[in-house]
Amino acid sequence: MSEIYDAVIVGGGHNALVAAAYLGRAGKRVIVLERHAHVGGAAVSERPWEGVDARLSRYSYLVSPLPRTVIDDLDLHLDLRRRRSSSYTPDPADPSHGILVDAGDAIATTESFLRTTGDAREAERFGALYDRLLPLAAALFPTVTEPLRRESAVRAAVPDQALWDAVVHEPLGALLRGALTSDTARGIALTDGLIGTFSYADDPTLRQNRCFLYHVIGGGTGHWDVPVGGMGRVSGALERAARDAGAELRTDAEVLAVDPEGAVTLTSGERIAGRLVLSGVGPAVLGRLLAAGGSQGTGDVDASSAPEGAQVKVNLLLRRLPRLRDTDVDPEAAFAGTFHINETMTQLDAAYGRAAGGAVPDPLPAEIYCHSLTDPSILGRDLQASGAQTLTLFGLQVPHRLATQSVSGSDAQGGDADDAYRATLLAAAQASLDSVLAEPIADVVYTAPDGTPCVEARTTTDLERALGMAGGDIFHGSLAWPWATDDEPLDTPAERWGVATDHPRVLLCGSGARRGGGVSGIGGHNAAMAALELLR
Repeated sequence: MSEIYDAVIVGGGHNALVAAAYLGRAGKRVIVLERHAHVGGAAVSERPWEGVDARLSRYSYLVSPLPRTVIDDLDLHLDLRRRRSSSYTPDPADPSHGILVDAGDAIATTESFLRTTGDAREAERFGALYDRLLPLAAALFPTVTEPLRRESAVRAAVPDQALWDAVVHEPLGALLRGALTSDTARGIALTDGLIGTFSYADDPTLRQNRCFLYHVIGGGTGHWDVPVGGMGRVSGALERAARDAGAELRTDAEVLAVDPEGAVTLTSGERIAGRLVLSGVGPAVLGRLLAAGGSQGTGDVDASSAPEGAQVKVNLLLRRLPRLRDTDVDPEAAFAGTFHINETMTQLDAAYGRAAGGAVPDPLPAEIYCHSLTDPSILGRDLQASGAQTLTLFGLQVPHRLATQSVSGSDAQGGDADDAYRATLLAAAQASLDSVLAEPIADVVYTAPDGTPCVEARTTTDLERALGMAGGDIFHGSLAWPWATDDEPLDTPAERWGVATDHPRVLLCGSGARRGGGVSGIGGHNAAMAALELLR
């Protein structure tokens, strides 16, 4: 048994580093235990292809909900840049026309809506929808780094009560149909509710609404920014903050079991004691660790559903940007923001139905963006000079159940079945992308020195194995509303900060915490605040 720490943190993702930095700055003795050789979790930059000087944000890739208060409190030196354009969406029926949403050029935006939908006023309606959401974001986002407020108090602070009801109580589809007339514009908005979330416009569970809410309130504006230097720069800044605060960061330290009385056991057999245990791993993983430690309870406040990711991520390095069928839009403008592919509302709902029936969507809804247009620094000088660009594709409506069905129903075994499923999703992603381009994407893919095309796909199974995310769920489970119900108990610090588990000395500090999710640091901040109250 080691000496007792004030806090033992399981997992070394970005939220764990935030919690460690806050606790260390408060004079607490903290240790972070990470099974990999490096910290950062999903917020890392890596070189996927040998001999190619390109540092890609291999997993998470954009920053929005990271509160300014966390950046300032921890003295993080980050350069977060706004993308040149918001989005570009070619018409799937006729990709020679597309909607370019450019916040800096209202005329170009209106003209693109007119060319694509035949209705110039749709641009006004689209802008009005997001303008209507701004007061909601302004009211909600400042509360995410405070103790949980009651639902009635949060609702009273929102000036538009009809909007509150539309977002919180009715399926999202109704709001989008009432605000917009075109299937394409409705789909652009709906995608904010489907990132890593298997759902559809009229899903009565409101999963899509909760995901939508988190995406449109981030930073109080809903903007998603590019971290200069890649996501590794974010986790690197947090690692420095934690170390500077005196936290002990131990890598190659895999946790085998968690004792709810405040100790963890490593696979090496070493036992490390703490007054508190903070879990940076997801609630499902924590539940297994607690069971291994002899606990009969789960680690989660709400264990009603198993985590299930619903995405595939494809990383590419290109010799140059591909040509568009739409000659009215500059490819650099189209690829700089979020490029929506086959994501009309009708297509998104149809993709859900096909996936729910056990098949990969055809066409695969996807969105892409080019990090290097905003931040060329992730490429070496020679690549920059050659005109090379990165491309990140995020495919929707591919729930983890498809991966497990593929393996169980395949004649191939183990890794071979996983490879076959990965290849199927990669082919679907390339076919979907090719459907809106003027040339096949394969024709502009960069080739590594060993002849390997610079393309890689990351499935939910890959996330589960590489990062320990159960079901490949990037949110560690279903997102919850960022407030407490009016009758929910808020008697303990852990309950008030939304980080409670079934065990008073074990707190959630990752994306599975209430108000967690995304590269936000909110789960880590709130766990640290609760821990400081408990440690007093």
